[in-house]
Amino acid sequence: MFKDKYCNLAIKNIYNGLVEGLSNFSQPSRVALIYSLYPSDQLRIYDPNKLLKGHELRLKEIYLDDDSWKESLVNNIKNQPQGHFITHGTLQLAGTISFGGSSSSFFYQMWFTDHHPNMCSISPTERWLEHAGWLMSQNFSQENMSMENSGYVLQSYSINAIEDYIVDVRNKILGIDSKMLIRPILDMILRLSKTKEEGYWPRGRLVFVDPEFLPELHFLAKIHRLERPFTSNIKHVRKLMLAVEYSNRILVSDAKRIIGISDSPVPDYAVSAFFNGDYGFVELAGQPICSFFDGAFHSTTRRAKLVELEELLLDCSNDTLTCTELFQVVSKLVHTAQNKRHGATLVLNITDNPVVLSGHILEPPLDLRREEYFNLASSLIKIDGALHIMPNCDLIGFGCLLDGKSIPSENIGRGARYNSALRFTAEHEDVIVVVVSSDRPVSIIYRGIEITNRYDSDPIKEYLYQPETLKEYLNIKDY
Repeated sequence: MFKDKYCNLAIKNIYNGLVEGLSNFSQPSRVALIYSLYPSDQLRIYDPNKLLKGHELRLKEIYLDDDSWKESLVNNIKNQPQGHFITHGTLQLAGTISFGGSSSSFFYQMWFTDHHPNMCSISPTERWLEHAGWLMSQNFSQENMSMENSGYVLQSYSINAIEDYIVDVRNKILGIDSKMLIRPILDMILRLSKTKEEGYWPRGRLVFVDPEFLPELHFLAKIHRLERPFTSNIKHVRKLMLAVEYSNRILVSDAKRIIGISDSPVPDYAVSAFFNGDYGFVELAGQPICSFFDGAFHSTTRRAKLVELEELLLDCSNDTLTCTELFQVVSKLVHTAQNKRHGATLVLNITDNPVVLSGHILEPPLDLRREEYFNLASSLIKIDGALHIMPNCDLIGFGCLLDGKSIPSENIGRGARYNSALRFTAEHEDVIVVVVSSDRPVSIIYRGIEITNRYDSDPIKEYLYQPETLKEYLNIKDY
């Protein structure tokens, strides 16, 4: 009984830390856990926000239809030292990221969280879940460990998760334990991202290369070894970034000093920071790991994936090719508005009968599949009012005004553009409205409801929810 209470308390502390940390790193995120403290225990599940609902059949196949997974785990941990954590990879459940492990102190645990569609990479989140599993094992292998610390650690684990992933990848590429420390690099990137020069944010690419590999790069300009500025001198580094902005040149560092300016391709093993004004991306092996803005790291690509819009269009009566072309045009317009940092509204007719809107009506309409007309629409989108687009990608109006009667789902904190779209779609069922806010969020509104709002509020941290057996969760009864 005491062991169960201790286990429940440990789970809640780690769960709350994960929800808090992952929601700050990504969007509001749910978390779930499937676990068994001892090999003889039934599998239990902790899922306060029903993250795993819809996956019942797959969970039954994995855990209940075959016990071979349990037998292999018993053999694997039999001779392992106390507290040693053996990791298990993802279960590949759609819409989720999962990672878990086993140890002699805690037989089995698999952690899950939301896989948001606009993530640069799921790997830092996997490292986050892995660390949650390791902390759980440590809670049961060390009697004096304070459980409260586990939650606090996971709340602010973003830099550690990114660091862990970069170290893992670089070790696989280089085949050695590199001497280049990653944590100071990440700290320096954040400091530089917040440093202006003559009122402007940094732009360009700063690349960190191990000292032993510097001879592989071609340098356009190399600073004398006695004059190379330290990376800790952020103001000096910010001035040097002026030499690479709006170009294919890169500023090269060995993580301690700035070496010079190169025109070589970025090596796969190098840690690269691409600065694009008030935001940027950390990259490795040519792929983005995370973005950074507002003085913190985030998982988002900063480009709306518009998954909900694609699903809505495919559910319409139009053929697949028509829906695909319309989706591609709208996606490009949304990304254009986001990149130029201005708000926009797109009214999409999903039938061939155009809804009546007041605004500037075009005659003849403009086919947005043609580049010259799309470029014109990219400018028209900046004018107050909405673009009115038909299913065949014809732009039939711009500067259009949306009106309608007040509805209960309005949100006074979201502004006139958003609430006008709610009112208008509530009265016109044959339109979808896409609202792009100047601060980058994108809302898909249909029939008076924001489709992109997956949660009524942030996932709550649960203190009253109690774990249940996996059979109870799957509604399987023993006879």
